[in-house]
Amino acid sequence: MTIAIGNDHAGTEYKFEIIKHLEKSGHSVLNFGTDSNHSSDYPDSIHPTAKAVESGKATFGIILCGSGNGAQMTANKHQGIRAALCWNNELVSLTRQHNNANILTIPARFVSLQQALGFVDVFLNTSFEGGRHKRRVNKISCTD
Repeated sequence: MTIAIGNDHAGTEYKFEIIKHLEKSGHSVLNFGTDSNHSSDYPDSIHPTAKAVESGKATFGIILCGSGNGAQMTANKHQGIRAALCWNNELVSLTRQHNNANILTIPARFVSLQQALGFVDVFLNTSFEGGRHKRRVNKISCTD
């Protein structure tokens, strides 16, 4: 599976560890994030990550910034994106099961690296339940 990843300076350390974790699990990674801890603007890496998922170049995306809020807001500007900000495993699982999220947003300053790696595994290994949730998810995108 191909995973797109994007981050600002607050998520650089976690990004490198997540990439190692994904590659060790046999996934390919498209890295759109900064590789530096110097201040950077999260939209510069989040838009390309979202576009990769939206276009089908990547199956899923993972985005990181300090609080996760700016990254999530940016990704969700794309019509085909359902980015979810998660800070525990239950939220990660539910956002895949009920919302068919295609981008996991991690608040790097508020969770540990071990938690973040666990979120990635839960996200990639949880399926969308469909059913009544499919009807709701189909109503998310703006059509006007």
